Amino acid sequence: MNRAFALAAALSLIAAPALAQGLPALTMTDNPAGGTSYSLSLQIIVLMTALAVLPSIVLGMTAFTRIIIVLSILRQALGTQQTPPNQVLIALALFLTFFVMQPQLTDIYNLAVSPVLDGTMPMEQGLQTGMQIIKGFLVHNTRENDLLMFADLAGVGPFASPDDVPMPVLLPAYMTSELKTAFQIGFLLYLPFLVIDLVIASILMALGMMMLSPMLVSLPVKLLLFVLVDGWALTVKSLATTYMGG
Repeated sequence: MNRAFALAAALSLIAAPALAQGLPALTMTDNPAGGTSYSLSLQIIVLMTALAVLPSIVLGMTAFTRIIIVLSILRQALGTQQTPPNQVLIALALFLTFFVMQPQLTDIYNLAVSPVLDGTMPMEQGLQTGMQIIKGFLVHNTRENDLLMFADLAGVGPFASPDDVPMPVLLPAYMTSELKTAFQIGFLLYLPFLVIDLVIASILMALGMMMLSPMLVSLPVKLLLFVLVDGWALTVKSLATTYMGG
């Protein structure tokens, strides 16, 4: 450990003069029109940083959290163990997330990304515009009680408009609200399958088949009823409606 600290200190001392003189590969040039051009190396660094934080953005600022939790509870209620597998559930949750977030993604591209790529809008303003669009989605789907709780903990507020809510307060409030909503939906999905398990267990007990596991009998019954009512389509439709219907 000491050798690692010593090596890091030596490298920092060696790199200090080079940093003082500036790195030619990482440059920013002011355009005559008022914008700023970034070197290719700096653009690559920004892109790699964005890719590193992309999973956190998907989890914390989209509909992915609610969708994947509900689908996981549904699989547990069916009693199918690892069917569908995790990869299938994650893929379904991602595609459904893109479907739900399509209006916001379209606005971000038209109002922020496209003007920045065309050079008609500075990157800082484009980032601010995109964040305002995402903030509108987060505020619309956050419970007021959760937002007030985190605002009180942070010692800020009251807020005159949704645009005044700071992201450090909005993000944990949104995640907490999503978890609560996901478990409420999962509970409602779990109840019918729980009733089937109880009925099957009671029937087997009345017939004296105590050595036969109720799960072996209830599983095909639950699968049959779930397929007959087109359960996957109903579940996906209900999840999408919770965002698009409000």
